[in-house]
Amino acid sequence: MKKKVLLVAAAVSVLLCACGNTLRVTDRKVMHETEFGGVYVDLTIDEFNALGFAFGDSVDVTFSNGYTLEDIPYYNGYYNRNGEALIVGYPGYPHIEICVNNGDPLWETAGLDEGDTVTIRRAKKGAFLDTQTARDIHYQDDRSAYASDVIFANFRAVEAGNIAPGRLCRSASPCDNQHNRAGYVDALMKEAGVAFILDLADNEEKIARYIGAGDFDSPYFLSLYEGGDDVPLAMNTNYGSEEFRENLATGLRAMASHEGPYLVHCTEGKDRTGFVCALLEALCGADYEEMRKDYMITYDNYYGISEGTDREKYDLIVRESFDPLVQEFIGDNNIDPSTADLASYAQGYLRSAGLTDEEIAALRRCLE
Repeated sequence: MKKKVLLVAAAVSVLLCACGNTLRVTDRKVMHETEFGGVYVDLTIDEFNALGFAFGDSVDVTFSNGYTLEDIPYYNGYYNRNGEALIVGYPGYPHIEICVNNGDPLWETAGLDEGDTVTIRRAKKGAFLDTQTARDIHYQDDRSAYASDVIFANFRAVEAGNIAPGRLCRSASPCDNQHNRAGYVDALMKEAGVAFILDLADNEEKIARYIGAGDFDSPYFLSLYEGGDDVPLAMNTNYGSEEFRENLATGLRAMASHEGPYLVHCTEGKDRTGFVCALLEALCGADYEEMRKDYMITYDNYYGISEGTDREKYDLIVRESFDPLVQEFIGDNNIDPSTADLASYAQGYLRSAGLTDEEIAALRRCLE
């Protein structure tokens, strides 16, 4: 075994260029990550870290076609602001990924083709370690680790602005059981009387796989899906893109044409769900504080982070995740979301997505 380890280490060492304190991996094959348009590198997370790179480092990236990214973070999660580039070693990913957080597909932006390669150089060790440490949070997929089914499923009615009680719910996925939550969501949305589902994460092909899986146990979801009361949109997380707006407009038109109560979900009920619910809350007159509190319930449910338990992390997540999300539909990062006329900006975003004033009014009527 020792000999095998030494041989592997020797093979890996040829990837390094020791120039003073410089750490470099050269000419690694890149692959298109097609769901969100990122760039996989032909290295697993463990392999990359074994070379000496560490979460929180700053790195420079040079693709073989000449496209470069300088001084970007290497994180184990999507911890930087929307539209900013990073390398992510997300737990469960088959490779490290170079991407833009909730932004345009890097594969296309960089003009990459199959057969291109990448060189990654560490620019500064630990340059982003403070953010990595603060944002390195994880949740468990074991029901016994949570106080209730509601918390485990990240399920709740949205109570903000003029949204009618029980009219709009949000949650983790009721059909994708990769986090063991689908059956719990299914039972809770049945209890809530959900009559229409806005599915931000999936398409028909994915749903067919979920239904055919041995652990599928979501009969109420299945009844809605087979009855045409579920709209799968397979949306990315680039909230400012034309594709996202067009897909969302399709889903909201369908929502407004169906009776409620309504459920909005993605996979975890966190990012895409957080954006869409904040947008609908703002449309219905919610203020910044109401929207913030609803968004941050997810972080309490999954990670136990609240104003009372960890104010520093709470404020950082609000600053780095929630505020940029609201600024996406405001359309101007220089405007303070806590004092903005959010209803007006929400209407403007929906108009830019293609909804007419009549359609926007119909959407509000179905929620209020």
